[in-house]
Amino acid sequence: MPFLEETYDIAVVGAGHAGCEAALACARLGLETILFTVSIDSIALMPCNPNVGGSSKGHLVRELDALGGEMGKNIDKTFIQSKMLNESKGPAVHSLRAQADKQDYSRQMRRTLENTDYLTIRQAEVSEILVEEGSIRGVKTFSGAQYHTKAVVLCTGTYLRARCIYGDVSNPTGPNGLQAANHLTDSLIANGIEMFRFKTGTPARVDKRSIDFTKMEEQFGDERVVPFSFSTDPESVQKEQVSCWLTYTNEETHRIIRDNLDRSPLFSGAIEGTGPRYCPSIEDKVVKFPDKNRHQVFVEPEGLYTNEMYLGGMSSSLPEDVQYAMYRTVPGLEHVRIVRNAYAIEYDCINSLQLKPTLEFKKIRGLFAGGQFNGSSGYEEAAVQGFMAGVNAAMEVMGREQVVLDRSQAYIGVLIDDLVTKENHEPYRMMTSRAEYRLLLRQDNADIRLREIGYKIGLVGEEEYRKLLQKVDNIQKEIIRLEKTTIGGTPKVQNFLEKYGSTPLKSGTTMAELVKRPELDYEKLAELDEKRPELPSDVREQVNIEMKYEGYIKRQRQQVAQFKKLEGKRLPEGFDYAEVKSLRREAVQKLNKIQPSTVGQASRISGVSPADISVLLVHFAKR
Repeated sequence: MPFLEETYDIAVVGAGHAGCEAALACARLGLETILFTVSIDSIALMPCNPNVGGSSKGHLVRELDALGGEMGKNIDKTFIQSKMLNESKGPAVHSLRAQADKQDYSRQMRRTLENTDYLTIRQAEVSEILVEEGSIRGVKTFSGAQYHTKAVVLCTGTYLRARCIYGDVSNPTGPNGLQAANHLTDSLIANGIEMFRFKTGTPARVDKRSIDFTKMEEQFGDERVVPFSFSTDPESVQKEQVSCWLTYTNEETHRIIRDNLDRSPLFSGAIEGTGPRYCPSIEDKVVKFPDKNRHQVFVEPEGLYTNEMYLGGMSSSLPEDVQYAMYRTVPGLEHVRIVRNAYAIEYDCINSLQLKPTLEFKKIRGLFAGGQFNGSSGYEEAAVQGFMAGVNAAMEVMGREQVVLDRSQAYIGVLIDDLVTKENHEPYRMMTSRAEYRLLLRQDNADIRLREIGYKIGLVGEEEYRKLLQKVDNIQKEIIRLEKTTIGGTPKVQNFLEKYGSTPLKSGTTMAELVKRPELDYEKLAELDEKRPELPSDVREQVNIEMKYEGYIKRQRQQVAQFKKLEGKRLPEGFDYAEVKSLRREAVQKLNKIQPSTVGQASRISGVSPADISVLLVHFAKR
């Protein structure tokens, strides 16, 4: 019997946050792209938390937007509450976080995909990758249809051989009871790809009508909303927002959990996969932090047109009766009714050390990977990987140079470098502490850092790029003006300084020096600055940060210059490091396994010491 055969430039497998970004990037670059999903209704699904952004994750979304991705634009259309986190701290850790209307987020992303030229959406389960002589040739679906392509991007999320577990219940399904993808793993293993088994989890969804909000702390959004996308008109996102709520577990909650640990599949051994250290279940928290008498519970709406509420901080795989018992000890949840049980989900993913920094498999040319399939966690981490994998798949098909962001350029660079360099035995989660140059990699300057790269790729338009150039010019001109504007110790100036508790002037100074004072800033000095030009808020923000943190920023730029020297020293592909005399055995093993592309990447491999790096530098200098 003949089977269907079709030809496309690129196939993307999976339509979660990674797959959506990968498919859009490829199609927007003019390549015929087909996007496979086990269910069209699950496009851009948010199976866990109903939000986008958060600490460090907000950085990723803004970087993605600067490069030409879609997530930032989509959440700006569909958020129901927005908040800038960590504003009491320095600008390096400020992070946007927005509550999403889950259904609307998925619906709007689907609409974008369906109306993108060169993009075909296909509901089908991909069961095989087609490989010939070490190069990808396409994919085959469970129905037997073959799709011949020049590149494939795997973004399977948590669907590969997935099973959802709570108590003694184990369902062979993907998230939210959707169909699992049970056949692709065997094909990947047959093609020499090493697989891991990871797990993650989600809390219960409960009925809003059964909650007593008077016993909880109300959490409001920001009065002035900052959009995620640099392309979004800030005025368009100033709207009425819904509240979230905060409550806490207590000793009774913890007692119920401890008394039922023997019924938890997490502790009984029924769950094989490794879970995320930085997003633990409530039973994990109770065991690992026995001295803590309470944990936060965030009660968040899932959307405007549903009564489902998400219990953030209480993910669990405990049995159904225990879930009811523990949730009902929490203030405000005494009479709560569960709509969807909490559950853990196990799934297959890859050992990401098999990937190049471009997210292409080292062993199979034209095969790329992104998202939780790579062993990461989170919608935002998934989206940026999907985007970079899609871009590089497109670059390969088009015969153009592939794009790699390094650790000094973006959080995206830190994330991917960690995945392809360091051994990850649990789902990887992005954190600000992972970025050594975080003062330079702020969420507020993502467009200045990355917009030009997006423009060169072809995913940022001419108008957006021109707006960036004008913004940078305005910032530079204003900094120069402040450095040249002198100010004396007039009564008006001295009274102003006294009002803000600032040391009076003994002689003249510049406006730039006053901006640097801890108790002052660019906005406060407006009343003294008669020649101050009218500038947009994002320009004023950059001027203030660049001047106030000038010394620290300069120091980090010097550190980056040193970093770039090692990153600029390329290492040969497929090199046998046993040839390098004086390298320790562990270093040889690790270097041969990971095959780093630069000396800088080699220096970050666990088990490769500074002395090993010195040996490498000497060896290749001689060559």
